[in-house]
Amino acid sequence: MTSTDIPEGFERHTRKSPLTDPWEPLYSKRTDEAVIIGLRLAKPHTNGRGLIHGGLIAALADNAMGHSCAHRMGGVSSLVTIGLAVDFVGTAEVGQWLVVESDVVKTGRTICFAQSLIKADGVVIARANATFRVVPKKGPVS
Repeated sequence: MTSTDIPEGFERHTRKSPLTDPWEPLYSKRTDEAVIIGLRLAKPHTNGRGLIHGGLIAALADNAMGHSCAHRMGGVSSLVTIGLAVDFVGTAEVGQWLVVESDVVKTGRTICFAQSLIKADGVVIARANATFRVVPKKGPVS
């Protein structure tokens, strides 16, 4: 796989954020169960040692798990992260394809639980889990 290859089924991620803007282009793929986020790793994603920064991994995992919970709940609620844990079990380098694959563990009226595996070229480099507070979306302002 070359640095410009994007796996089948991934399209440009349309949900923008000031935090993730410098990391563009981000890609996503929707399944019935989750929103998978991916990107081709580049120099702006690295730490001082040239490895992919753990903060990038944590932020993308949080993002993918939150989007997955919202997707499973039909998009009728917003979510706020109330707990996030990440275990780093490997490293990734520039040029690799990073993907965050999430599972929604349980949704409820006020809380949602999710977990994810973060992979670089198919090899698990981190795992994460998060708890989200469900916040009803506000209606139009009158």
